[in-house]
Amino acid sequence: MPKYPKVKVKLIGQDGNALAILGRVTKAMRQAGVTEQEVKDFVTEATKGNYDHLLFTVTQWVNVK
Repeated sequence: MPKYPKVKVKLIGQDGNALAILGRVTKAMRQAGVTEQEVKDFVTEATKGNYDHLLFTVTQWVNVK
C-alpha cells in the first residue's frame, strides 16, 4: 500500500517523460494537502536513481492508475 493511498495519479496513457511524471505526482500531492516537506522528500527520493527507480518510488508514495 502506498504512503498516500488517497492521492491518485493516472500514468497510463499519459506522457511518460520523467519530468512530466514528477509534475503530475507533485501536483496531486499538493492538491491532496500533503506538506511541502513531504513533497520535497518524495522528489529527492524519486530522483536518486534511474527511470525505473522513479516509477517504483511513485508506486510506493501514491496510488497509480
